[in-house]
Amino acid sequence: DQDRATRLGLEVRGVADRVVSSIRGDVATRYKLRDRNIDVLVRGVDTRASSVEEIRNLVINPGSDQPVPLSAIADIRIATGPAEIRRARQERVAIVSANLAEGDLGGALVELDRIVQSISPAPGIDLQVGGQSEEMQGSFRSLEFTLIMAVFLVYLVMASQFESLLHPFVILLTIPLALVGSIWAMFLTGTTLNVVAYIGVIMLAGIVVNQSIVLIDAVNQARERGLDKREAILEAGRLRLRPILITKLTTVLGLLPMALGLGEGAEVRQPMAITVIGGVAISGLFTLLVIPVAYSLLDRKEFAPGVRP
Repeated sequence: DQDRATRLGLEVRGVADRVVSSIRGDVATRYKLRDRNIDVLVRGVDTRASSVEEIRNLVINPGSDQPVPLSAIADIRIATGPAEIRRARQERVAIVSANLAEGDLGGALVELDRIVQSISPAPGIDLQVGGQSEEMQGSFRSLEFTLIMAVFLVYLVMASQFESLLHPFVILLTIPLALVGSIWAMFLTGTTLNVVAYIGVIMLAGIVVNQSIVLIDAVNQARERGLDKREAILEAGRLRLRPILITKLTTVLGLLPMALGLGEGAEVRQPMAITVIGGVAISGLFTLLVIPVAYSLLDRKEFAPGVRP
């Protein structure tokens, strides 16, 4: 019985293949056009569309003494069915796709979520937003983790360098100032927060702390020479003003062509340049004000001349 069922299944499959070949034709070869492979179908001489009656009269056992039409073993009728069946995680899915005509992906995602929330699907049907929006959210999660790790590693390096846990914390206050500048620059230029702009934010975590390191180190050196806290802060600000301004000016001027979108492909890197320029400019202006104030409020350690903190 098992062998008979196997033979019957093979015969049914052969009948189905012959029916499909009679209607659609056989793929004889493939024609390669640039990076595409185009099927070359071989059909019968009569290339007109087959009617339902002709399909019913198709002989499923050609060459036999007693020809059997397809209508003897199957019920042929016209119906509507899917061209293909897609599955995801062992569930049947239907994909509704669209492209952006204008605007950014984040704004489109907010509008799409509003539309999805207003739809009440039938029982057993779930609605899920995927595609590029899902990839963007995954990229943002990865970049957020990278930013946290970058700030943590910068803190560890400074803590080992200054041999203090407080001074690196004061230096890291420059990063929120830089973020304010980046958001302000993106708002003025109409730049959206994307992956490239996020990479610029990560770069700021290592760029803007340099000026605070130079300033705090100068304050500590002045206190080692016997100056009190206020005098040390004033002297360090006066001595480090020119190096800080020159460093920030060179960074802004170096990224200015990229921010203006000059050159081929510059529009891809433009958000990163705008983010960095805004963060560096604002942090450079406020570092000489906020960092000394935070240092004077948080630092309570007394320096003995010639002794590092």
